[in-house]
Parts: sequence; C-alpha cells; structure tokens
Amino acid sequence: MRGTVHTGMDKTRSHPMTDIARRMHGLLEPICLVTFFADECNEELAALGHRTYWDGYFASRAAPLGRVPAHVVHAAFYNFADGEAARHIPSAWATIPPEASVAARERGSAASLRRILGERLSASPGLVRAADLTTKAATSAPLEGRVMYAGMRTLEVPGDPVARLWHCATMLREHRGDGHIAALVGARIGGTEAHVLSALEQGIHPPESFGRIHHLPKERLAAVMDGLRERGLVDVDGHFTDTGRATRRRIEALTDELAASPYEALSAAELDELITELEPLTATLLATGSQ
Repeated sequence: MRGTVHTGMDKTRSHPMTDIARRMHGLLEPICLVTFFADECNEELAALGHRTYWDGYFASRAAPLGRVPAHVVHAAFYNFADGEAARHIPSAWATIPPEASVAARERGSAASLRRILGERLSASPGLVRAADLTTKAATSAPLEGRVMYAGMRTLEVPGDPVARLWHCATMLREHRGDGHIAALVGARIGGTEAHVLSALEQGIHPPESFGRIHHLPKERLAAVMDGLRERGLVDVDGHFTDTGRATRRRIEALTDELAASPYEALSAAELDELITELEPLTATLLATGSQ
C-alpha cells in the first residue's frame, strides 16, 4: 500500500495486512511524535520536577511497567546504550510517582495536538470516529511477547477524543516497537547496531554521527562498526553492503508483519474510513515536524 488507499472500500483489504501496517505506521507516527518533539509534554514533565528531558522521557514512557529496575527498562526499550536507563531509573521516580509522569505525558501530548492541528480539529467531524477506530485496533492485539504494549494496556483509555487518539496511537506504536525488537533480536542486531543501520538507511554518513549515538564513547562506536564489518553488513568505509541492506529490509518487513494484528480487528470499510480521517491530520503534523 503506497499513497492513499481510500478510493474504494474493497481496495483496502485487497492489500496485504503488512502493507496496511506500514501505511498505518506512517499515519499514526506523527501523532505520537508530538510527545518528543513539541514543547508541551516536556513543560508538563518539568513542572512536576523532572530535571532534564531524559528524566521525563524515561520516567513517563517506562511508567506503565510499574516501578521496575533499570535493567528491565533497558531490556524493554532495547536501543539505548548500556547504563543510559540507569542514569534516570529509578531516580526519576524517587519524588515523582510514575502515575503522575504518565498523566503529564498525556496532558502535554494532547495539548500539542490541539495547538498544532488547531482549525483542523474543529473542521474534522470525524475526529471522534478516528479516535474510536484507533482505539478498537489498539485494544484488540494479543499481549504475548509485547512488554511495552502490555504496559500501555494497563492504563485507562482517555475519554477526550484528542487525548484518546494520541493514547491509542502511542499504544500501537509500542506494539509495533515490541515487534521490531523481536525482529532485531532474531537478526542478532543490537540496539546500537540498529541505530547504525537506521542512520545508513537515512543516508547519514558516517553513521556514528547519528544523533541517537554520536554521544557514545568513540571506542564503543568503533567496536560496533567493527562488529558490523566482521559480519559483512557494512564495508570498510562504513557504508551498507548488499548483505547489510538486505538484512535491514528483512527486519523492516518482519516488523510490518508483526505489527499487522491490531488492524485485523477493523473491517475493510473501517480501515478505509480511518485512513481517510487521519490523512489530513497527519499532513498537518508532517508539515510542522510534529512541533
């Protein structure tokens, strides 16, 4: 499924569910990204007393797991370097309950969507319907093997349609993320290695300059790159080899496959309707970079 698919109800189901999962990821991801890119969420978390952006990030995103130790958060998040979770967990919860952090994340994210979308929300009579259908998908997937998704499922779904759309889009994002981790583990790609492959896919070179890993010790990054070279995934200059590019494609294809199950709860007509309602909202968010 590439481009729009709402030209007819029967056409949506004619595409493989993996393509639908990829399409829905593209539509929902900009809704989720306001949490990380816009100001309101960080302001809400700072108002609680979180000292840094990353304190608030780890405290609020990990909160649905409960007061678990840092190594559990590290395992569930997967792509942070060793020790990064421990710099924030459990200290970020020492004086601020996890429940307060996750509530602040929801408030700030919904406020960002209202600000960015503005008239789009008032001009979108289908917003409630979009929130309803996203909720139906987000609450329909099996929990097995989905740690972050299962944590999100323990939270109450908001009644406000804007907050509900964000909440359920984020639930689906965590569901997809859990599957992506399974695909990475199956391919024997570690968290930092995954960032290297992602950087190369985005055309970033050298990949060590990628914003998610550039702060890591040079010795650590050099060891990661050496390991990828030994496996034939990158060449001597730090570019993809054919094997590396094929490995990345297999991981992404499996991620799409594992992300499909929530959307099987929706009929072809419901998928068509949801895509139609989300497209203009997503276009506005993309135009602003979800900020």
